[in-house]
Amino acid sequence: MTSTGALHLGTAADTDERVEVDAEDLTTHGVIVGMTGSGKTGLGIVALEEALLSGIPTLVLDPKGDMANLCLTFPRFRGEDFRPWIDEAEAQREGRTPEDHAAAKAELWQGGTARSGITPEWMQALADVDVTIYTPGATTGVGLDLVGRLDVPADADPQAVNDEVTDLVSGLLALVDVDSDPLTGREHILLTNLLTDAWGKGESLGLPDLVARVQDPPLRKLGVMDLDTFFPAKDRMGLAMRLNGMLASPTFAAWAQGAPLDIQQMLFGDDGSARCAVVSLAHLDDNERQFVVTLVLSRLITWMRGQSGTSSLRAMVYMDEVFGFVPPVANPPAKQPILTILKQARAFGVGMVLSTQNPVDLDYKAISNAGTWMIGRLQTERDRDRLLEGMRSADGAVDIDAVAAAISSLDKRQFVLHSAKDGGRGVFGTRWAMNYLAGPLTGPQIAQLMADKKAELAAAAATASAPATASPTAPTTPPSTTRAGEGAAAGTAAAVPAPPAGTTLADDESTVAPTVPDEVVQRYLDPAAAWAGEVGAIPGGTRLEPHVAIRVRMTFDETKAGLDHTEEFEAVLPLNDDPKDLSGLTTVDYDDRDLREDAPDGAVWVIPEAKIGNKTWWKSVEVGVRDELYRTRTMTVLHNTELDCWSRPAETREAFEQRCEVLSEQREDEEAAKVRDRFATKADRITAAMRTAQDRVAQLEADVSSRKSSELINIGSSILGGFLGGRKSARGVAADLRRAASKRGTTSRTQQRLDTAQGKLVDAQEDLIELEQELSAELMDIDHRWMQAASAIEEVEVDLEKNDIDLVAVTLVWVPTAAA
Repeated sequence: MTSTGALHLGTAADTDERVEVDAEDLTTHGVIVGMTGSGKTGLGIVALEEALLSGIPTLVLDPKGDMANLCLTFPRFRGEDFRPWIDEAEAQREGRTPEDHAAAKAELWQGGTARSGITPEWMQALADVDVTIYTPGATTGVGLDLVGRLDVPADADPQAVNDEVTDLVSGLLALVDVDSDPLTGREHILLTNLLTDAWGKGESLGLPDLVARVQDPPLRKLGVMDLDTFFPAKDRMGLAMRLNGMLASPTFAAWAQGAPLDIQQMLFGDDGSARCAVVSLAHLDDNERQFVVTLVLSRLITWMRGQSGTSSLRAMVYMDEVFGFVPPVANPPAKQPILTILKQARAFGVGMVLSTQNPVDLDYKAISNAGTWMIGRLQTERDRDRLLEGMRSADGAVDIDAVAAAISSLDKRQFVLHSAKDGGRGVFGTRWAMNYLAGPLTGPQIAQLMADKKAELAAAAATASAPATASPTAPTTPPSTTRAGEGAAAGTAAAVPAPPAGTTLADDESTVAPTVPDEVVQRYLDPAAAWAGEVGAIPGGTRLEPHVAIRVRMTFDETKAGLDHTEEFEAVLPLNDDPKDLSGLTTVDYDDRDLREDAPDGAVWVIPEAKIGNKTWWKSVEVGVRDELYRTRTMTVLHNTELDCWSRPAETREAFEQRCEVLSEQREDEEAAKVRDRFATKADRITAAMRTAQDRVAQLEADVSSRKSSELINIGSSILGGFLGGRKSARGVAADLRRAASKRGTTSRTQQRLDTAQGKLVDAQEDLIELEQELSAELMDIDHRWMQAASAIEEVEVDLEKNDIDLVAVTLVWVPTAAA
């Protein structure tokens, strides 16, 4: 049917030549766009048929219900095979009986496939492909267990696991209608940490387990914050109630039933043959669809990253209507795994083909790497323009005008094929589908198709859950126990399990817990606590040694420093004779959840020499703790003596030095502002004198120049001209000479005034230079003093006062150290 590695999609509209797409081209993904009735669903089924006939497994996400038609392959073209799937209303409109209409459909399909060059052998080969319709959250098809067990991904790299956890939590929160951002939403962060913690320990969780851990997380902190500060218990209960409400729903059981979400099993048979997995979503609401698509694609990504690299098409993912899953603005849960596949799957040989009738609602930036575009008839020019914009971003070399012209003239079931590899491929009509296109199938129809597969799955599940052969020797049930304070008199020990037969007790051991005052709280250390090893705890140990756990609130206050800081101190102390001997004190960071209320089975208590049954002994412990902390505990703060600035609690020396630097710079600027005001007045006065001198110099220079010019002109015109020209007598010339001499005297006096003015200008300039030098020296002195002030830091020890030490809790803790 197909040439090697080629998918036969149809024939060229103008030449009737076969139109094929190399399977490898779909590793860069594909897009099918067309309005309702354009034939895009038929084209999608044709592409899936070709992939399956080429031995390529397919994962089909089916929001509309059309993809169940992949099960309707009838190689013998018998009317009775078509009969259950025809539209009886259509038969009635055409005036046929259902049997005649089914026979007509069989004849139509036989002729159509023959015209497309499809042989009976190819029809039979397709009919032999294993097609499974999964209906998560429903029992019509094969169920898909999405939440029964949240299993640890096998052999997955850490990044794949992290991505799967993130996507899984996003989908789960969407299912219960909780909008929580993966980076900032506390619901998302808590669930992500719970799953990561469990999977890191190799634990698989069920959703009920997850709900329980939301209420009582095995975590102390999230980030750097205490758990209850970050997400208070009351608010955690609200989240747990939402999740539990989903669990309590009668319809929820279907979500935890059916085949496991195993991509390898869904895509490949035991013999390696290609399978077709159709995940039907038509029966789900929007949040449920987001949940299913997110989980399925996240698990696919994890599986994908475990494969070796290849340039061949290893598997094909097809989504029949992507509307609402990859919008251009919003970020629904399923968008991230779709983006991950579009960006990373090529290297692993996984291709994704997205189909939509709503080009405007598709994020074209997200699929800008799509290498193959198949464009059918579009409803509006806006759809066309949006599509062309996406193609331009995906392939800058595309001839947009040619594509636009081709789209405008398309008929039904005709598509424009554009490949980033080969460029424009022109218009083609789809070949005849080998599967009968009956339209969306109903739940009962899917149940009819999947009846045999569901029976096989049920039989396999029954075999797997058959009880194992009982052990010849059943374990002895231990005797019941009573916790302290339950069924025991106050101040007495509770009944406990007897030690194993044959156990010999040491002189300091007892199977009964020592009595302690009623007000003393007793707890049993969980050996899994992070600090258990520091006090010698051994997992599985039943020999319990007594310790005292203390929690103290210390308040450091210093009026001068404005200090009022509270710290919590936690420590564990092994018991000895002297209640005030704290030499074995071990500082720990313990949480109340580290301490259990019940003793381990077969426990044996070590009886201490300390008089722990006496209230006075416990009071002495408290006194000893207070005295020890009073003597040894101080808080070091930093003080800048020049700036009178004190460090804050937990502020590093570097941070305090930076703060002092800023403060000293502020003080320096304040002092400099006063200097600025003082020098501004002097500078204004000198500047004014300079301007006056400059104006006077300019005026006198002009006057001197004018007078000298006038004198020369007068000499040339009146004296020389008058005398040599014979127009004046010698006496007249002499009078002119006397007048010229007088003018030269005036010019000389003006020159003297000019010299004086220039001298004043020079004096003013020198005054300005001196003022600038004086200002520079004063600013340097200010800067030097405040720089020294910034570094004048000393350490001050703040001591505790006894009334600043508050013992919040004193607990008797039994530590399991060895087998009894």
